[in-house]
Amino acid sequence: MPVLASHRKPRSTRPHSPAVGVTTAAIASVTLLSTQSAQAAPAAPPKPTVEEIQKKVDDLYRQAGTATQEYNRVKEATDQQRRKVDRILDDVAKRTDAINESRRALGSYAAAQYRTGAVGPTAALIFADSPQSYFDQTHLMDRLSERQRSAVADYEDKRLAAAKQRAEATKSLESLTDSQAKLRTSKQTVQRKLTEARTLLARLTAEEKARLAELERKREAEARRKAEEQAKAEAAKAAAEAERRRQEEAAEEPAEPPATGGTTGGSAGSTYAAKAEKALAFAREQIGKPYVWGATGPSSYDCSGLTQAAWKAAGVDLPRTTWDQVEVGTRVATADLLPGDLVFFYDDISHVGLYIGGGKMIHAPKPGANVREESIYYMPIYGSVRPA
Repeated sequence: MPVLASHRKPRSTRPHSPAVGVTTAAIASVTLLSTQSAQAAPAAPPKPTVEEIQKKVDDLYRQAGTATQEYNRVKEATDQQRRKVDRILDDVAKRTDAINESRRALGSYAAAQYRTGAVGPTAALIFADSPQSYFDQTHLMDRLSERQRSAVADYEDKRLAAAKQRAEATKSLESLTDSQAKLRTSKQTVQRKLTEARTLLARLTAEEKARLAELERKREAEARRKAEEQAKAEAAKAAAEAERRRQEEAAEEPAEPPATGGTTGGSAGSTYAAKAEKALAFAREQIGKPYVWGATGPSSYDCSGLTQAAWKAAGVDLPRTTWDQVEVGTRVATADLLPGDLVFFYDDISHVGLYIGGGKMIHAPKPGANVREESIYYMPIYGSVRPA
């Protein structure tokens, strides 16, 4: 039996291009999404190093110190303005009493005229808008007795003076309000800078904190090394000065006793040394007390509050802020420092310490630290002054 041919059509092979198209579109979509994700979420900035954090924290504390000095300046101005307002208000009250007394005197004249049967010129004067305009219009002054004229003039003078004082009081109160607003702003600035510094430190890991402590130890060691060098230089300088004086005394022939009553450089130096010792004794007694910004003692201090209080104990009044203290007395080089001199730090003069000799000072360092002795080379020195 012959084999019949199959009537089924051969299976055609269809191209796979649609599947390829789907795959290509999917890849393109993934690529696009990846690109968009990269654009939407940029890579996080690298974490700062411990050295960078140390520098940032130091800078924030310095900025807080600057803001503290601004706070001190504004607070001092605010206190002065408040005292001025109080004095003016007291004066206004006294002038008001004086006006009332003058008004009573004029009232007695008006009452006397009323008892005579008519409202006389004095009574009309009391009820007039302006005594002077009434005088100009009616020539009342010609018809008043000398005593009455004096009473009217006294009343008018006191009324004008009181009005002037009230206007001054209003202006002073406005100035006081402005100063109080600036004080609040300065306080907020200090608090913000300190919060930033504390936040940075709080985020450190245990390893980073250990690294930061090691950096601080190296910094302190370098500052101590420089202080020791200065101490040696001061000792050598003092020995040379003592030798010079010994040689001068040995070379001098007996002479007449020096005249009394004159002031010599030596006596002036002795006077400063005596005052400086009192200031230093006071400062040493404050060691261990906490730094508190804006504080002037007796339980806590900021840097300029401590130096002000120390020299006040020696009978010398210093201004409140570092910016004003640096303008007091005589400028001296670091190599010529004497105990009691004031050493200022940073380009913005935001810190000050009391020199004790040997390259060291007593100062109130920063929030979280206590009054202590420290090398003057721990911070960049701006300059120094001898305040008395």
